[in-house]
Amino acid sequence: MSSSPEAAGSPAQPPAQCANCGTQLLGPHCYACGQPVKGLVRHFSSILGDFFDTLLALDSRITRTLGPLISRPGYLTAEYFAGRRVRYVSPVRLFIFLCLTTFFIVQLSSDWNISDYDSEMSRAASVEEVEQLRDKTLAELAKARADSDEVAAAREGLKLAELKVRQQADVRIAQLQGKELIGEESTEGSEGESTADTDADDFCLVGLGDGCWDPGAEPVNIDGLPTAVNDWLTVQAVKANNNLRITREEPNRFKKAFLGAIPSTLIVLLPLFALILWVLYLFQRRLYMEHLIVALHSHAFLCLALLLVTLLADVQAWLETYGLIDAVCAWAIGLLCLWMPIYLLLMQKRVYGQGWGSTLVKFLVLGVSYSVLLALGATFTVLSSLAWL
Repeated sequence: MSSSPEAAGSPAQPPAQCANCGTQLLGPHCYACGQPVKGLVRHFSSILGDFFDTLLALDSRITRTLGPLISRPGYLTAEYFAGRRVRYVSPVRLFIFLCLTTFFIVQLSSDWNISDYDSEMSRAASVEEVEQLRDKTLAELAKARADSDEVAAAREGLKLAELKVRQQADVRIAQLQGKELIGEESTEGSEGESTADTDADDFCLVGLGDGCWDPGAEPVNIDGLPTAVNDWLTVQAVKANNNLRITREEPNRFKKAFLGAIPSTLIVLLPLFALILWVLYLFQRRLYMEHLIVALHSHAFLCLALLLVTLLADVQAWLETYGLIDAVCAWAIGLLCLWMPIYLLLMQKRVYGQGWGSTLVKFLVLGVSYSVLLALGATFTVLSSLAWL
């Protein structure tokens, strides 16, 4: 004689139903209407965990993905096209995670702050002390510039930092010697120079030579645009000009703006990179999305390689007194920099399967055209962002 759950004193729970359509639930989503069981009315920590799990998917797949990404050109793309996708991190999540992580680390690592130098400089009591501090700082900046050959933005920022160090040293030396930094020829100018001329110089747009622009007298006036839009453009132009002047005096600000613009520039240029591939391999009749997968994997590799180079450069700087570690890091950085173009060439050869001659020609066309687009895109993004700082 069988006993029912009710007879045993533990009544069976009714099957859960979808709150939207009333269909019996068989999983985390309703198979009839598609509504998920979990809504937003729950603990914030649970929502945050779901967000990072959806965006990054940092589980065991990350270990199976990063190895082939750095060492096996085109392997992940070939696996994706073959339908073996669930065992690896998706291309979109992989690129976003590595892009954000890499350039966050790059900004931290290349953040040369001259404020400590300024404070030491202001406390220097003799010309000899200033010169020693200047030479020491310049030597450190020169070493950092030599280690950042593959990061053009960081290299240019360090050049500007060297210029500022020299200028600050000259100012402090002049102070200690009881001299004014202004030369005699500058003091022989007209004493009746108006304040209006000085104010007008503040609005000289960088790059226009001796020509100056007075936004009050000559605001932006583009035919066909509403007055409110022209006024807004005038304000943004003044902000951009002022920020350009600040970046010349504070190289770190320009460097951070340039490095901060690269992730968004890469994301914007990804469709263009895939479009160039689509044009180059038009006769293979591949879908545009196939080329986009290639673009995502190649950009993810570049981000990972740059991240490794940055970390190795940091280790080299921290442990430079240990000759063996310094040499190992230098060799590893050199090999990674050499591996980047070779990897991309082998990846293009493996994915598209053409001969070496055709692959080399298309690789060069792709590299040159994309480098120009990347430089223009990053510059445009920086100039746009300066108007909002």
